Amino acid sequence: MPEQRILVLDPTASDPDAEHRALRGRGAATQVDILGVRAWSVSDPVLLKQLLTSKEVSKDGRAHWPAFAETVTTWPLALWIAVENMFTAYGADHSRLRRMIAPALSARRAAALRDDVEGIVTGILDDLGTLPDGATVDLRERLAYPLPIAVIGKLMGVPSDRRAEFRAVVDNVFATHLTAEEQAANTAALYGLMDGLIQVKRAEPGEDMTSLLIASRDDEGDGSALGDAELRDTLMISAGYETTANVIDQALTTLLSDPQQLAHVREGRCTWQDVVEETLRHQPAVKHLPLRYARTDIPLPDGQRIRAGEAILASYAAANRHPDWHPDADRFDATRPGKDHLAFGHGVHFCLGAPLARLEVATALRLFFERFPDARLTTERDALERLPSLISNGHASVPVRLRPAASG
Repeated sequence: MPEQRILVLDPTASDPDAEHRALRGRGAATQVDILGVRAWSVSDPVLLKQLLTSKEVSKDGRAHWPAFAETVTTWPLALWIAVENMFTAYGADHSRLRRMIAPALSARRAAALRDDVEGIVTGILDDLGTLPDGATVDLRERLAYPLPIAVIGKLMGVPSDRRAEFRAVVDNVFATHLTAEEQAANTAALYGLMDGLIQVKRAEPGEDMTSLLIASRDDEGDGSALGDAELRDTLMISAGYETTANVIDQALTTLLSDPQQLAHVREGRCTWQDVVEETLRHQPAVKHLPLRYARTDIPLPDGQRIRAGEAILASYAAANRHPDWHPDADRFDATRPGKDHLAFGHGVHFCLGAPLARLEVATALRLFFERFPDARLTTERDALERLPSLISNGHASVPVRLRPAASG
């Protein structure tokens, strides 16, 4: 079949829904340009699940992508392919790194943080409760962000007076409108903060994940302990609170703009967890996740081939709304019987932080709507400004009136 013209992805993601429809319309996979790098965007969920679990697909660009050496020096998203952690590891290295960090992000650890999460949300809402009737507040800034930042700060042992610095640089990791030079400077600043945290925790260890990873030892003597670069880059995975902030953002904007969905929860037709899962399906925190690489030629359903050494882009948002997977997939419905999604990945690469993220989002929604049952968006949802990012799926702000203005 004739080769399709490459689709250039919009770096500011001004109309992601239209772009995702275009991707699906080109078949199970299609070639795209992502900030100057050519890759195969995979939007068919069946094919994407297959590739996410295939041993013939690697996350290690150094070993399996001929363009790595050149790309890593010029690409604005270089950090996404250059870090040395389980995000870019393949085979035994991935298993080793995942095994070391898994206990810190387990479902049991998340459950143990339940009271902490409720306490943090309650404190945030207490603060919002002091605002006068009729006041407008940005819930992304005042709820969606501070909750996961506080939770991750506690988990990693980041001192409270340093969390604002971490936020400034972590936010930019997800930005796709910055130049390569701006991203390189941001990466240097992020590494400096991580190295500083490691230094502090080496001198004064605690019960946090950073201290536990520093203290980890290879009891079996097989060389599995984290190296210095791996330790720093592994901690960076845990710093990715932006994803949880996006899910809180998207769930709030949906419920505040669609009273019927909120009524489903209040009247017992679904649960807060149903809302969380449908949000993850309908508006996943990450739209596209760079990159993976074909180790061998991979045949596609339409007769094309992903050639060995070519890059693969997991297009989660497009896949989640594939019409062959979910009927009426573009519609948010918290009562939908099947809410399967790929928002946390699939298979051995399924996100370890999923239990904690789910807990945070469900807790934030439940307690917020209990405290502010009359909250309303102050603008139409379609008028909200989207984040200028191919990766991060959220809004620049979520302006909300918590209570009606006092009469008289």
